[in-house]
Parts: sequence; structure tokens; C-alpha cells
Amino acid sequence: MFAIVRTGGKQYRVAAGDKIVVEKLAGEAGETVTLGDVLFAGADGEAKSTDGLSVSARIIAQARGEKVIVFKKRRRHNYRRRNGHRQYHTILEILSVGDTSKKAKAETAATADA
Repeated sequence: MFAIVRTGGKQYRVAAGDKIVVEKLAGEAGETVTLGDVLFAGADGEAKSTDGLSVSARIIAQARGEKVIVFKKRRRHNYRRRNGHRQYHTILEILSVGDTSKKAKAETAATADA
């Protein structure tokens, strides 16, 4: 099963076991996050309903991207500015695509009882 999720203003096609790089999300390495903004889901060439559907992912690392050089210049005015920028991003491993909200609630209840 695959899903198309939206996070950080971008859309990603994900399936269980995929690794993706997204805009920075809150959390530390090893934590589990839920991507709830599922736009489309499908399996075996058929579309599935996205009601209550969410994607569970584990944070592998918080990192920074490659440096992008920002260079500004105005001709004939001796104006030159050079800046660098490195965007923060999060590397995710998709654990499961499906109705994980029920599973997460059951796990939370089980850990609360223990």
C-alpha cells in the first residue's frame, strides 16, 4: 500500500520501508511521528479511502542540507553580496501506511497500564 502525504508544503509518495527527506519536524532521532495529512492512498492499482488514514514514520536523523550560495550583484554599482544557506531537514523511515491511529492509541494505553 502506498500513500501521498503532505508535509512542509511538499508532497511525497511513500510506502512502508521508504526513507524520505522532509522539511524539519520536531523530535529527536529514534522517535516516532505520525503524518496525518494523507491526500491519496492506493494498493494494487486501486484507490483507497483516506478517512482516518495516517502514516507512521521513525525519525532517523535531524540534519542540514547542502550549502546553497546566494549571490547578489548590481551592474556598474560595485555592489556584490555573497551569502550561504543550509536548510534544516529531517530524515524519516516510513514504518507503516494505514490506520495507525487505532494502533497508536492501543500502544499508548498499553504503556500507560504498565
